[in-house]
Amino acid sequence: MNLPYTGGCQCGQIRYEIRSPALTLYVCHCKECQKQSSSGFGMSLTVLRDAVVIIQGQPKAWIRKADSGREVKNLFCGDCGTRLFHERTYSPNTINVKAGTLDDTSWLHPVGNLWTRNAQPWVIISDKLLNYDGQPEDILPLWKKWEQQD
Repeated sequence: MNLPYTGGCQCGQIRYEIRSPALTLYVCHCKECQKQSSSGFGMSLTVLRDAVVIIQGQPKAWIRKADSGREVKNLFCGDCGTRLFHERTYSPNTINVKAGTLDDTSWLHPVGNLWTRNAQPWVIISDKLLNYDGQPEDILPLWKKWEQQD
């Protein structure tokens, strides 16, 4: 996929660019991701924080405690409510882009699953991916597996 990656909210009020390659992509099955996505899971594309540039609009934010107990700043469109990004206080140099908000999602191939203990029974968890029962203590294996993809 060629840079920059582009994306935005459903109503088009907020647009963004990602100007450096992604670090990893994973699926999260925690209860909060299920709620925020109105689905069985959420997808997070981890990128360097400085690589994300808002080119139109201004997201609103609210802070919540994650299932892991850590604090997460959630950024979303104040008009349509689309969740765009998660900033984590424990990782200030990276940001998780909610991958479904990208204009082109055809190149996305998750390398892992987090919080599999909360996965819906109809979700098939591949043993070819890195799978974690909860929050992994070390995310570097997810980054390494991403680098090894074709």
